[in-house]
Amino acid sequence: MRRFRVRRPPRAQDGTEQTAPPISVSESGDAVATDGGDALSGHRGPGPQADGGAVRVERSGDAIASAAHAVAISGHVSQVLVSAPPPRRPLHWPVRLGSVPVLASAFQDRSAVRDRIDQARAGHTTVVLAQVLSGGGGVGKTQLAAAYAHQALEDGIDLVVWVDASDIEQVIARYAHAAHVVEAAAEHLLGKSAESDAGLFLQWLATTRRPWLLILDDLTDPEAMQKWWPPSSAFGCGRVVATTRRHDAVLSGGGRAVVDIDTYSAEEAEAYLHERLDAAHAAHLMDSQAGELAAALGYLPLALSHAAAYMVNEDVRCAEYLHRFNDSTARLDDLLPRAADTEGYGRQVAAALLLSLDVAQASEPVGLAVPVMRLAAVLDPAGHPRSLWASDAVTRYLNTQRTALASGVPAAVDPDQVRAALRLLHRYGLLSDHAQAGSRAVRLHALTARAVRECTPDATVPAVVQTAVDSLRELCDEVLWFDRETTAVLRTNIDSVDACAGDLLWKVEGHHLLRWTLRSLISVGLATAAVPYGQRLTGISEQLLGRTHPMTLVARRDLAWASFLARRHKDAFTLLQEDFPHQDARLARERLGLSPSANGRVHAVALLEDTAAVRARLLGPEDPASLECQVKLAALYWSRGDRPRATALLEQSLIGCQTTFGAHHPYTASVSDRLSLWRERHKRRWWSRKRSRPHPIRPAKTGDSVT
Repeated sequence: MRRFRVRRPPRAQDGTEQTAPPISVSESGDAVATDGGDALSGHRGPGPQADGGAVRVERSGDAIASAAHAVAISGHVSQVLVSAPPPRRPLHWPVRLGSVPVLASAFQDRSAVRDRIDQARAGHTTVVLAQVLSGGGGVGKTQLAAAYAHQALEDGIDLVVWVDASDIEQVIARYAHAAHVVEAAAEHLLGKSAESDAGLFLQWLATTRRPWLLILDDLTDPEAMQKWWPPSSAFGCGRVVATTRRHDAVLSGGGRAVVDIDTYSAEEAEAYLHERLDAAHAAHLMDSQAGELAAALGYLPLALSHAAAYMVNEDVRCAEYLHRFNDSTARLDDLLPRAADTEGYGRQVAAALLLSLDVAQASEPVGLAVPVMRLAAVLDPAGHPRSLWASDAVTRYLNTQRTALASGVPAAVDPDQVRAALRLLHRYGLLSDHAQAGSRAVRLHALTARAVRECTPDATVPAVVQTAVDSLRELCDEVLWFDRETTAVLRTNIDSVDACAGDLLWKVEGHHLLRWTLRSLISVGLATAAVPYGQRLTGISEQLLGRTHPMTLVARRDLAWASFLARRHKDAFTLLQEDFPHQDARLARERLGLSPSANGRVHAVALLEDTAAVRARLLGPEDPASLECQVKLAALYWSRGDRPRATALLEQSLIGCQTTFGAHHPYTASVSDRLSLWRERHKRRWWSRKRSRPHPIRPAKTGDSVT
């Protein structure tokens, strides 16, 4: 028996000693209240505070009072006799602590990724080099870590510890528990506090000769984790593998190497679908659309897992599931339901992808994370230029969409804060922002973008689309045609906005971006691709704006030029011939001021100049249609007051008419008469201005007579 002295608690205010129910001691050494009160189970760590203060347990002789047997009570106790704890069980190696996830069905070894992880460890045989697997939600970081844990168990590693690192308190608790299991220190050193025990475990890891593997899964607070990373191993026996969504710089310090984890490759994604369906005896669901389905899911392991389970449950083939997925009215939570979570991920795909968004929204710069994500969600998932975020349109949008701060007044947003918001979202793994990616520096996974769009209120969508249109237009105005890389990136981003916005794009005058795309395809020699794009553009323009709208006519002329370059001459001439009457009628109304679009983006002069240039290129400068257009353009110049330019163009047209129609043709004669009339009017106007100009009054000379 061990004897302990227990200090008396302080007396009550009336001078009497407080009493307490009698205490008995169980066989395990735990103190138990015997009068029906609460059982006070023994525990390691400081005893709880009683009304009269904590009871202190002291050593008597050589006996050591373990914290597990220090019982805090309120009452008068002079002595407590505690039975000696039973001897510890012999420690049998190897030891596994924590719940190591089972490997997913059809787990892909991802040899290329694992090679990068192993290479990050190479050359560090005397210290612990932690490999930090960093990537967005659902890319398979936990599964890769689990694969290392299972491999370590197969290899006979003495200690494998799996730690849920989403909360620092859980890390400390797991470390403290491990310290007791592996007998990290003498018994009298353990049990003082959880932090103390955790520190002893880290010291044990640094000095032991036993091989060990520590997995820190889902690390969410790199700053708080700084003091709890295992120190250098004196014998190079240990290894740390951590998984996180974060991309903070602190993760790469202190002997740690960050390994970026991306989605499956196309081959891995298709192999996963094949193996997963085959294992479920549903190989008949695989078809030729498996590759397209994997691409639509962004090769995301989490999404592929849910989709495969959905296909098995509903008995639908890849092609049918792809059709449902591409339905603009379908939602991710319906297509990738939580009920399809057969691998134990624990949450729906959309929720997993946006897990950190609320935290980011509350971080500095406060209130910008959500509106930034909403704008990025309508752009190309493959990436867009950083310069887009420096546009005036983006700054205006964020100033109107920023949520109120704690003071209740939203602060003005400047370009520096916009840049800080991008970096914030990058650190939280919600999007990626890498300067080395050039024109595709900022990227957002396609499923994350879709989840964001589904959460965007309908009332906010027009502002998002308008901002995307205006910011892309600013970039289009600055890029040079020979910069093929940037123009290609802008085209894909315009296509993405078009797909997300639909008819709303035309309501905010985003159709001008579509025309820019058509012309850029022509300018870089992609006439074959420009033809179907132009056909789609003109069809939608006719439907939404009308057959004779200037935008429709311009788009059809661009389509004709693309057809001509694609050696589809008959189609080009047919388009021009069909448009001549509409163009002429439209131009007549513009010239007479009857069209409300005179102050719009497409003016009569620009429209007619474009028409004349296209006709001259396709038909030749002396074709009757080209000459007629030139004469009308000259008349428009004259009516707008640009008389020298009008006269010069009409003189050029007269020469063409004489060559094409002959000098005595009625049309040639009418052009000649108009030119003569203009010259006469110009001459009269010049003479009238000269005559109406007052003569200067000369001072009278001496000798002049005055009448």
